[in-house]
Order: sequence, then C-alpha cells, then structure tokens
Amino acid sequence: MTYMSKILILCAGLALAACTDADRFGNNNGGYDPNAAAGDPTTPAYFQQTVGDRVLFEVDQSNLTAGAQSTLDGQAQWLMNNTAYNAIIEGHADEQGTREYNLALGARRANTVHEYLVSRGVAGSRLQVVSYGKERPIEICSEESCYAQNRRAVTVISAAPNS
Repeated sequence: MTYMSKILILCAGLALAACTDADRFGNNNGGYDPNAAAGDPTTPAYFQQTVGDRVLFEVDQSNLTAGAQSTLDGQAQWLMNNTAYNAIIEGHADEQGTREYNLALGARRANTVHEYLVSRGVAGSRLQVVSYGKERPIEICSEESCYAQNRRAVTVISAAPNS
C-alpha cells in the first residue's frame, strides 16, 4: 500500500468519525420523545398505542366481535376529535386458503370496519380501504396463535391533504 493510499484511508476514517456524534441534536434524539407523543391524545402514536389500531376476526369471518366494536368506538371518537387526519383501513387474512379468497376476505374485513366507523359519525371521505389478504402477516407460523393475529383489520392514520 502506498503512502498516498494510507493518507486517503486515514482522512476518510477521520471524516466518518466526525459524523458520529450521537448527541449532535441534543437529547440524543433531536428532542423527539416517543413516549411524550404517545401521551398526547392528538397524535397518531396515541391512537396506535392507547386507542388501538387493530381489530381481530374469527376464522373466515368479517363480522365484528364485541371487543372489536369497543376498539372501533374509540377509533371513531379519536378520528372525530382529530379531523386533521385521515385513515387507511387495511384488511388482512391468515395464510389458510387461496390468495384470491384471502384478498376478498381482507376486503370484506376492511369494509366492515369502514362501515362501522361511518355509522359512528366518521366521514367516509376520510377513510380508504385496502386488502392485503395473506400477503402481510405479522406472525409467521402454521399454528392457530399465529393465524389469530393475522386475521385483522388495521387502521393506519395519515395526515389529511391540505385543502
């Protein structure tokens, strides 16, 4: 290795080392405290962690359980209080069945949640639905405990477009 190559490597190492100051923005995270966001009832973090962003379904079903209705009542209230946000409702299914069947089942689940939120006063224009079927599992195994977590509808909060 030549003398010039060694100098270039040394300079590159020093330049990279200068960029690794973890506290360069203060508080080691730019002042952002995720726990504070979860405590603020006007944030999507609060919606996800406190209100609940998902409801679960029984095998091959798209009807809402009492627990799901309770969660959706909280979602509807949050959405009505926080009109600066819209939502995308994702329908999901477990890995059992064909791709086509699970896409249709995910769509039915997402539409059931959409209809429920609209019935509770949320403007339908603020809600979109999408089905992922079995394509986006959160648990991967061939057991009922995994299947149960994948049979879900998830309400994803997004900022409303500026008018």
